[in-house]
Amino acid sequence: MNYRLIGFSFPAEQLQGRYEIQIALGNYYSADSFGKNIVVHLPCKNTKNKNAHFKDTKTIGEVPFFGRAYTWRVVNLSNNGVKSELHHFSTSMVKEVDSSVSRLRVLKSAQKYKDAYVFLDGTRALYDMSGRPVWFLPDIDGFITEKSLLRDLKLSAAGTITFLYEERGAYEVNFHGDILWKAPNNGAVSQQGMEGYHHELTRLSNGHYMVLGSEYELWNKKLPSATDSTFAIFHFDKTKPDSNERSRFVSMPFGTVIEYDEKGGVVWAWKSSDYFRSSDIYYHKGRGNQLDISVHENSFYFDEQAQVLYVGFRNISRILKIKYPEGNVFAAYGETYTADAPEAGNGLYCRQHSVRRSERGYLYLFNNNSCARSEALPRLIRLEEPPSGNGSLKKIWEYECTTEGATDTALKKGYQFPIGGNVVELPDHSLLANMSSSYSKVFILSEDKKILWSAIPEKWNANLKKWEMVYDYRASIITSRQDLERLIWNAEMK
Repeated sequence: MNYRLIGFSFPAEQLQGRYEIQIALGNYYSADSFGKNIVVHLPCKNTKNKNAHFKDTKTIGEVPFFGRAYTWRVVNLSNNGVKSELHHFSTSMVKEVDSSVSRLRVLKSAQKYKDAYVFLDGTRALYDMSGRPVWFLPDIDGFITEKSLLRDLKLSAAGTITFLYEERGAYEVNFHGDILWKAPNNGAVSQQGMEGYHHELTRLSNGHYMVLGSEYELWNKKLPSATDSTFAIFHFDKTKPDSNERSRFVSMPFGTVIEYDEKGGVVWAWKSSDYFRSSDIYYHKGRGNQLDISVHENSFYFDEQAQVLYVGFRNISRILKIKYPEGNVFAAYGETYTADAPEAGNGLYCRQHSVRRSERGYLYLFNNNSCARSEALPRLIRLEEPPSGNGSLKKIWEYECTTEGATDTALKKGYQFPIGGNVVELPDHSLLANMSSSYSKVFILSEDKKILWSAIPEKWNANLKKWEMVYDYRASIITSRQDLERLIWNAEMK
């Protein structure tokens, strides 16, 4: 098993009265040897199983270690100690949950959220708030744990787990790691053989799936060879034989948003190229005041009730508000670029990640704050939208992140956070945030800006003989026992 949180279930008719599950560490086949090695006594309770005509006894227990064998039985405590036969299972081990090489170092212990669990995509694992791993994602569909670039590991509203492998695949699995759904990645939208999935995958309430993709499209204007973009593919103007011709055509990676149904059929899609090729992006200047039209789509949020999609673009510090299903952009939040002016910033956020809309109607995001010329720390911000599609966002709340617990001297002084990071609003309006980049601290912050919990994922560098931070792109959380139980029991449904 790839988890230490174990779901136990058996028909209540087998044992009446008070009973418990006993778990011993090791493989045992006699009652005597079993009884000497019991490590867990787990009380049981009756719950009504809607899928059966009898009552099941169901409970969830935790075993202490990964990579060990266990034996268990059920004991009736009120009927002369009647005992069931012995049963066996074992937990597996990967280095991401091996405490000698990987850990989540807790800086601030949790009180209010002490029963929550946190997913970290950098370690492919689920942790309790004391920093102990309780689940890990096994190798899926040929993707090897150590070599895959995992993104956006999180619980879905259906009690399943969704994630994607950057550029290669998007998946839904159950608690066991069984594949429940897989995006086709067939190029139906991009028309380029594959979709280039990236950054974010979300299961919608109707059972559909929405994911970010990419497409390379030819820019509709010629650009100078000094254009500053790592992702550009330049094409010489073949109509002019002059080999010194400096004006080129260029293909750029534009973003897509794709909605799939349960069978992998495309239900809806939106292409950013339709918007950007007639926008002000031609005038955007990046590093060294050179032209840069690589927008880098990196986040989306679909407000299903309002039928509105928010899409964030890091390189131009812009958020687009799109009407669903029409696909028209009716608001663009961020700086407007002109031919005569370098990038100045919008005064609200820069190179942002993880745009979201709260239940109270505010936008909130992880502001990487990396336009600053000197070292700058990221910020969590809440923004109020203008009453109509026209106008600017208004900042109503802000928190500057900190680097306590950093072991790197440069991080103690300050650091640029150009990539990654996310923020999730919790039921009480607190925020779960992940700082990503070279300092992947994950923490919970109350509305009055008090740290409720914080921790840093780390791995052991055997060569340097020291702990180093793990690059963690996004973090997510399970806050309710009900959600945890649904995740575990859904995996047992046939």
